Order: sequence, then C-alpha cells, then structure tokens
Amino acid sequence: MDLALATVMDWLAQHMWPLTRVSSMLLSMAVLSGTTITPRIKILLAVAIIFAVSPALPAVTVEYDPISPESMLITAQQILIGVAIGFASLMVLQTFVLAGQAIAMQIGLGFASMVDPTNGQTVPVLSQFFLMLATLLFLAVDGHLLMFRFVMESFTAIPIGTSGLSTDAMWRIVNWGSIMYAAALTTMLSAIIALLLVNFAFGVMTRASPQLNIFSIGFPITMVGGLIILWLTIGGFITHFELQWGRGVTLMCEIIERQC
Repeated sequence: MDLALATVMDWLAQHMWPLTRVSSMLLSMAVLSGTTITPRIKILLAVAIIFAVSPALPAVTVEYDPISPESMLITAQQILIGVAIGFASLMVLQTFVLAGQAIAMQIGLGFASMVDPTNGQTVPVLSQFFLMLATLLFLAVDGHLLMFRFVMESFTAIPIGTSGLSTDAMWRIVNWGSIMYAAALTTMLSAIIALLLVNFAFGVMTRASPQLNIFSIGFPITMVGGLIILWLTIGGFITHFELQWGRGVTLMCEIIERQC
C-alpha cells in the first residue's frame, strides 16, 4: 500500500507536535519530573496519552516539515507551553521545600540533610518531609489528572502554530515567584514566631544567670521545642496546601488563557 507524502506529513503534524507539548509537561511537572521515574516510562506515558486523545484534538492546519524554520519555531513553542504548565505545578510543591528549609535552620536540623530524589540536590530532612506531604496531597486531590486536563485544554486555547504563550502569561509565571515565597513565609510563620520566643527566653536566662552555658543547654532544648512546635502546627499543612494549589491552578488557567 502506497501512502502519499502529504498524508504522512499530516499524520505526523497531528501527533508529533502534541507529543512534544505533552512530553515537555511531563518532564517539568510535579512528581513525574523526578529522577526516580525513568525517561522510558515518561515517553511511553506521553505516547499513550497522545494516541488516546489525538482524535479529539483540533486539526493541525500547519504543514509539517521537520527541517523548515517554521516547523522548528512551532516545536520550540510547544516545548515552551508544556514546560510552563508543568513548571507551575512544580513551584507549588517547592513552596513547602522553602518553608521546611527555613524551619530546619531555626531548630538546628539544617545539618541533617538527605538527597532529594526529585532533583538530585541535598536538602534538609524537614524539607524532604514537607515535600513528601505535599506530594501525597497533590496525588490525593488528583493534581496529576488535572494537569493532563490542562494540557489537553491548551490545544484548544493555544492551537498549534507559530504563536505560543503571550507575554502576559510569561510575566505571570515570573511574578508567581513572589507568591511562592510569600506562601512559604505564611506556612512557616507560626513555627518561626514560636522559636523566636524560645530564643528570647534563652536570652533572658543568659542575662539573668551568666554562669549558664547557653550553648550546651540551648541546642537540645531548641531542637525538642521545635519538634513539639511542628507537631502542634502540622495540622494546618493541608490548609496551606489547598490555598497554594488553588493559586497554582489559577496560574495554569492564566497560562492557557482560560477562565477557571
């Protein structure tokens, strides 16, 4: 059976460019972008998604030519869109990594570090604990399924072509960094204030009784007090995650220019 070259190119345009956008999102989104998931699994998952939803995707009107400058530009646009959608979910989880690092430094657990399997970097154990909680909540609220829905909606909102993300969407991603740091500060604020009061009490003790070796007794008391404070404040973690995940969903809606 002979196939016309135009038919083959139309089939490639309908599958290759969507595959590029979906695989770019998988390489940058929360949970699935970790080094613990092999590239083979990511590629197979992207291919399975595309073959499942390609009949429902809008028809691609641009001619597919792998070596033409226009096709290269379109491919770069698909990579940028997929990375932007996935990176939005990754910033949500990194909010709690920042909060864990700040709290760990205050209670003296900053030296207790372990390798983060997500990005291969060494982070405090408390940050890894917060990241595990945020990851479980992300999966519990079906965040990964919502990410797949967003990337499918993006093909209707931002059709495959030479036009990609708007400058407003790019600026929203950049400005969302300030929201991430503000949310991390809100998450750790109660623990930081309580630890500040503990350190203030040690300062009063040192002033009242200079004979006490504040370094020998202050470190274990601060660590135990910090763990107790974490135990008392961990109940608000779900609330902080829900608020931050809602902001992340809003950002992804703004990226694909859809009303949430």
